[in-house]
Amino acid sequence: MPIRSMTGFARVSRSTASGELTLSIKTVNHRGLDLHFHMSTEFDAVEPALRTALRKRITRGHVQVQVFYKSGSGPNNGHAINEALLRTWLDSFRDIATRFQLDSKPDLNQALRVPGMIESRGLPAADEEIEAMALQSVADAIEELDAFRLREGAAIETEIRMRAASIREIVAKMEDIRSRALPYFHKRLRERLSDLLAGAQIEPGRLAQEAALVAERSDISEELVRLKTHAIQTDALLSAEGETGKKLDFLLQEMNRETNTILSKTGGLGEQGLTLTDLGLAAKAEIDRIREQSLNIE
Repeated sequence: MPIRSMTGFARVSRSTASGELTLSIKTVNHRGLDLHFHMSTEFDAVEPALRTALRKRITRGHVQVQVFYKSGSGPNNGHAINEALLRTWLDSFRDIATRFQLDSKPDLNQALRVPGMIESRGLPAADEEIEAMALQSVADAIEELDAFRLREGAAIETEIRMRAASIREIVAKMEDIRSRALPYFHKRLRERLSDLLAGAQIEPGRLAQEAALVAERSDISEELVRLKTHAIQTDALLSAEGETGKKLDFLLQEMNRETNTILSKTGGLGEQGLTLTDLGLAAKAEIDRIREQSLNIE
């Protein structure tokens, strides 16, 4: 299944004899699907159908849909002043001015700000032709948006695969250093045991417990295996069905946890330990870069 970015943009315009309709869709990343519509009230009747069309093709993201309708030049198109409302407003103004003996004149600019004073006559509320044009426009815009999101998704996928491969290379280097550091680790273990045995009788159970504790605090083999496995799973997720972004977020948390554990165990291993620390930090940096990209995956 191709990777889709949650970031995209599309705009479609359509014309009829009565005017021109422009519909645009802008999407950015979001944890769920968040639809917002910006359009005049004349389109209220068609909004549910627009929502349904978008939900069929978009599963995650903050989606802004804007619909603009520019009417033609006919005498019944465009905007007009609601003369009845203006007349009522003027009568009320003059009545108040007279009763309170106010020396004031009505301000047309203030009157035009009154809700409903300017009426839109460009789109009849039940114009089936305009509604059909809006539905066709959203279908075309979704196709354009999908192509945009697929292009962005392909770029994201390429970078994530590259970062996952880098993590696998880092793990291979750490495994090699770990194998060469085993003699140093054994030496530390012998020194620790010698300290424990010096001048004191140690219970065999206590001795075995201390030896196991030293081994556990220094060995990173299990963490390396899990980190490499997670890096391989990253590639598999990018090719799988479903909401890749959410699944990848959980996997990255596991990768980050394994890397933190590795870093906590590399102290006290001499020069090899310092090298392992540097590699562990490099792995964390790659995980962070993958996370940045994964935030835009649907």
